[in-house]
Amino acid sequence: MITVNGKDYQVSGDKRLIDFLRDDLELTSVKEGCSSGACGTCMVLIDGKARQACTQQLSKLDGRSILTVDGLSDREKDVYVYAFSEAGAVQCGFCIPGMVISAKGLLDVNPDPTEDDIRQAINKNICRCTGYVKIIRGIQMAAELLKSDQELPQADQHPKLSSAFHRVDAKEKVLGTGKFSDDFTVEGQIYAKALRSKYPRARVIKIDTEKAGAHPDTVRIVLAEDVPFNKHGHLFPDWDVIIKQGDITRYVGDTIAIVAATKKESLDEILELIEVEYEELEVLDTPFKSLQAEAPLLHPNGNILRREILRFGNVDQALRESRHVVTRKYKTPHQEHAYMEPESALGIPEGEGVRVYTASQSIYDEQREIARMLKLPNEEVHTISMLVGGGFGGKEDMTVQHHAALMAWLTKKPVRVTLSRAESMMTSTKKHPADIELTTACDENGILTAMRATVITDTGAYASLGGPVLQRMCTHAAGPYNYQNIDIIGMAVLTNNPPGGAFRGFGVPQSCFATESNLNLLAKEVGIDPWEIRYRNAIRPGQTLPNGQIADESAGLVECLEAVKDIYESHPRAGIACAFKNSGIGVGLPDISRVNLLVEDGKVRIQTSAACMGQGMATVSRQILIEVTGLASDKIINEAPDTRRTPNAGTTTASRQTLFTGEATKQAAEKLKQALDGVTDLNQLNGQSFYAEFSGVTDPMGSTKDHPVSHVNYSYAVQVALLDEAGYVEKIVSANDIGVVINKTSAEGQAEGGAIMSMGWALTEKFVLENGYLKPSYATLGIPRAKQSPPVQAIFVNGPGTAPQAYGAKGVGELSVIPTAPAIAGAYYRMDGQERTALPVTNTPYSKK
Repeated sequence: MITVNGKDYQVSGDKRLIDFLRDDLELTSVKEGCSSGACGTCMVLIDGKARQACTQQLSKLDGRSILTVDGLSDREKDVYVYAFSEAGAVQCGFCIPGMVISAKGLLDVNPDPTEDDIRQAINKNICRCTGYVKIIRGIQMAAELLKSDQELPQADQHPKLSSAFHRVDAKEKVLGTGKFSDDFTVEGQIYAKALRSKYPRARVIKIDTEKAGAHPDTVRIVLAEDVPFNKHGHLFPDWDVIIKQGDITRYVGDTIAIVAATKKESLDEILELIEVEYEELEVLDTPFKSLQAEAPLLHPNGNILRREILRFGNVDQALRESRHVVTRKYKTPHQEHAYMEPESALGIPEGEGVRVYTASQSIYDEQREIARMLKLPNEEVHTISMLVGGGFGGKEDMTVQHHAALMAWLTKKPVRVTLSRAESMMTSTKKHPADIELTTACDENGILTAMRATVITDTGAYASLGGPVLQRMCTHAAGPYNYQNIDIIGMAVLTNNPPGGAFRGFGVPQSCFATESNLNLLAKEVGIDPWEIRYRNAIRPGQTLPNGQIADESAGLVECLEAVKDIYESHPRAGIACAFKNSGIGVGLPDISRVNLLVEDGKVRIQTSAACMGQGMATVSRQILIEVTGLASDKIINEAPDTRRTPNAGTTTASRQTLFTGEATKQAAEKLKQALDGVTDLNQLNGQSFYAEFSGVTDPMGSTKDHPVSHVNYSYAVQVALLDEAGYVEKIVSANDIGVVINKTSAEGQAEGGAIMSMGWALTEKFVLENGYLKPSYATLGIPRAKQSPPVQAIFVNGPGTAPQAYGAKGVGELSVIPTAPAIAGAYYRMDGQERTALPVTNTPYSKK
């Protein structure tokens, strides 16, 4: 017998504690993030001690008492909801119930903990979103509140712009009552799983499913010939849904067959019964192997996915006439997104098509791709988003959605597909590795004159977003500076590695690392400090960026530099780097967000498909609606993305949603405000809708205009990394121009979390591939934990003017990851004079460990 949340249960047989809690007791606040005890999302208290439920067997828990967040007292629930909301501790929310449990385990025995005590207590819990700063603050607040019976403050119903308005989804995420995609089942549900390729590159000679089909739990086995259109892909369909017998695999994540079973416990057993004969082939595991003349073609059009050439001015002449010229080669690695929620989807037959419950960055992208695969009209595919447990670009491509939809459509049964963490790491897209040779030049005063770069990226086995990522890597490679002689050649090269896709920063962190490192070398040659060379060249309103676009009056890079000047110059081991990032897809492509405000039952329902994966889009849209109309927050409901109810707001990508969906919300709210004139009760408007859309109009690449508008706007940032005497990062200062800040607490959280994510890429994270095979586990990726993560100080500044959209807001989600790595590398360069041209940087206390 075991006790769970004060109730006794007689158990027979044996299983993992997490399966008992989630499947038998339906306590889905306990999240499965890694299945190996590494991430802490499944943390529970066992006899008062915080333990991972995924590593505990029921047979060893007889007589023990288990507590989940569901079993907290009402006072504790209220306190944690208030404290975590007030502190801004909640972003995607997938890790939060486990964090609360670890906090309770600490506070029950130490009601007055130090910050070090808190970091130690949550060190077994990973958060990929927040950087831990606000989680620690939330636990400190909870500790104070739990020592008294003081009444908790009421939530602000009329928040102003830039205020610390509580996130609208914080409560359900803190208490674990909100539903992520794998947190519910339906009657008659079956389970499906893919058989993956044994080799990165091999011809599939024969697939024998006879033994697997005879298994008593097998419902159906699906092969390539069962798929109406056997391709998918975010931008164009080059990715096989299932590898056909006789065809060649391109990476170890390729699907050979999909099995459906009545029991999820039987899936692996059935998959092992499928017999596959392969002819193993040469693996192309680097771009340079793929570029060899004798290399086999991985796709019919060759091994080069995309070429980019950007040329402005006269680079040859500028280099000849420059006083100082530096050339270096830089290398940046893969990075795993490591969002806390593994991929999961539920497909259900609906009419002639299918309904899919998912967690992604665009329900309309999924609808389009699934409909194409099934050869159905788009309207026959109904996609609905549950809560999204982090994305960072990694949930733009489909991973499980098409498998769940296909199997549900074929079997006419509800089908659940959920990836294990190992499957997720093996199959999902990654940050693109890049090899960059960069030449940067300046005159005798440190004024930049020219740059030349060759950029080669490993885009992996399939296209995904490799072309646009390469383009953004190149368009931002010259940095946010005022010079116009640039010559950049880029190639995205196909290999047998996991596909490179969208990753927070979208290629810009890679080229920023090279550019900012070269600036430090130039500063040394000129005889000025790294802050000064950046200040002399920083783009100012009215000046021309290297891509030809004129910086508008909102450009605040100078203000960012001025905000960190004293911090940088007063510290002997400080590194500095600048960055900029576009808001919106831009470059002449269609880029539209749509919002509908529906009045129903006396409340305004915000209807938009804009995915909220932790960045707080639902809260931003509600604050803008309140700002325009004056309505109280409790009169507003944010609907979940649903292709039957919410208009297409475009993909949550390119730091676009705050600006684009924010502006669309503002325009729709202005229409509602007019209708409210003279209305005393919202019920008088029941049934009425107020729709608006915002389209970002830009110029295409290669425009012949003197000053093309590549993007609607840009955000700017400067980061300073400070090292202690032993060489550990003791603090990161992040100064940001993101225009008018809609929600200050959320914006701080984005800046803090982004800096820590990029610190991991710079120092500790290693996604190792050997000959196309994945080597690390989730536990050995090197993701920063609470004890490793330094404080991050977020500063917000504004340029002299205000951007015209969304009250002047610009993007922050991607900007925050871009300058961290070069700032850290620059700090080590300042400390010991060693150049570090590859990531993660070496000869540091982190690498020595």
